[in-house]
Formats: sequence, structure tokens, C-alpha cells
Amino acid sequence: MARQPCDGCGKQVSIAGGIANLWTLEADETGGIQLELADGSDHFLCYACMERLPDDHEPTAEDVADLPDAE
Repeated sequence: MARQPCDGCGKQVSIAGGIANLWTLEADETGGIQLELADGSDHFLCYACMERLPDDHEPTAEDVADLPDAE
């Protein structure tokens, strides 16, 4: 299974699917998603960081940069 760092907290997140899971038949789930934000920037965020994005306006790269680092 592949892993990718979250652009918000820096935590390594599992990415299921692709050729890595084809032969092993693993049922692992992806822990994040690639998002295109209102300002046109692209970011891979874990689900926890997605929950911490602001609800009062469309998120931007600045909002991602303001997310706290992983503990």
C-alpha cells in the first residue's frame, strides 16, 4: 500500500488501490483525498484535517497552511 503525507498535518496517510493492492487483495482504506480548493490550489489532506478546514468560507491554500502539524 502506498502512503502520502498530508499537506495539512504532515502525517503519512494510506492510499488504497492501484497495482500494490491488486495481487494482495488487501481491503485497506484510503485515509485522505486530493482536493482542489477555491483558489485553484491542490492539496492531499487526511480526513482529520479536512474536518478542521473552516466552514464559514470556501477553504484556500492559506487555510491548509494554518492547520496544526501532527502531534
